Amino acid sequence: MTQATPRLAIAVKGWPRLSETFIAQELVALEEAGIDFAIWSLRHPTEAKRHPLHERLNAEVHYLPEYLHQEPVRVLRGILSALGRQAFWPAFRAFLRDLRRDRTRNRVRRFGQACVMARELPAGTTAIYAHFLHTPSSVARYAAVLRGVPWSFSAHAKDIWTSPEWELREKLSPDAAGATFGATCTAFGAEHLNALSTGTEVDLVYHGLDLSRFPDPPARGARASGDPFRMLSVGRLVEKKGFDRLLEALALLPSDLDWHWTHIGGGALKHELAAHAARLGLTRRVTWRGACDQPEVITAMRASDLFVLPSRVAADGDRDGLPNVLMEAASQKLPILSTPVSAIPEFIDTGVHGILSDDAPGALAQAMGAVAADPDLGPRLADAAHTRLHAEFRMQPGINHLAKRLRALMGSQ
Repeated sequence: MTQATPRLAIAVKGWPRLSETFIAQELVALEEAGIDFAIWSLRHPTEAKRHPLHERLNAEVHYLPEYLHQEPVRVLRGILSALGRQAFWPAFRAFLRDLRRDRTRNRVRRFGQACVMARELPAGTTAIYAHFLHTPSSVARYAAVLRGVPWSFSAHAKDIWTSPEWELREKLSPDAAGATFGATCTAFGAEHLNALSTGTEVDLVYHGLDLSRFPDPPARGARASGDPFRMLSVGRLVEKKGFDRLLEALALLPSDLDWHWTHIGGGALKHELAAHAARLGLTRRVTWRGACDQPEVITAMRASDLFVLPSRVAADGDRDGLPNVLMEAASQKLPILSTPVSAIPEFIDTGVHGILSDDAPGALAQAMGAVAADPDLGPRLADAAHTRLHAEFRMQPGINHLAKRLRALMGSQ
């Protein structure tokens, strides 16, 4: 049962988003744990589909002005309200310090959104929690100062590795209106953030999986004679996912191997990668399914022989954390081929729970060919990953820890 007060405001970049099932899973679980909150989204949804998880959430969703000029009256009211607050000048000084180092419209937009959020938050709101340490945390930080409440964050991947160090340090310093505490989903990320912190403790909280949402894995026998070796990837079509190199690896597979690769997900590189596949002569062996909801993803996993995610560090430093989709593949005993980037080795020991390959096309092709050629290799790795998932990467321990932290933040222990 939810409480009338205190209430928590949760800032997110966009709601709902198909690529962020880890956020939806967490919010549903926190709500079921009795945390009373509303969502404040910086952006409107851009996808027509929704996951079943999104439908389970009962929390109110508020959309801040995505661009300030689109709702000038609402923004003006927010600014005038902020000007009337005693905390306006500390918040404005923090904004000006940031603006001097980040002279962008985006920075101005975040302060405007924070003014609107501070004005419209219910009177009983006692804390703010932000998903992602970059723009949502900027809005949360300014709004928290304006309202005189504490704030905290959950950091993930891009926000850790592409944010400037000065900004991370300030958000990790209570003396600079930084967060009371933080959480992140990988030991790799927690170590990095705690090294930058001057007072804010960043906890390791694995997302894990709510395994009650997933069916038991299918019985996986040998491939029927005449069936292709079916490979699947799920992830946004962006540089850090490494799908350009995967296409080149697919082109190197032996001519006598009958294979098919299916990709699920949207992304900015869709047309570029489809053209690349055509140049490599792969069009008839590749299926681009676009964005799918989670039941569709699980169905595809159950029909596949190998899951491939060739993550790498992008030119701007962006990289994966520990992609939940790897754990979803493990839940269906789908063998995993990935790379030793960021926190992926925290879940997969290569040769034990899956294969972690160099992302060079030749190395990826060799690894795919090895799984295709050995009917015992994939099932052995998949069984071990499934066992580890159930033993060490369930959702509930992380939710229990986070709920305790948030109750303390709200003053309702």
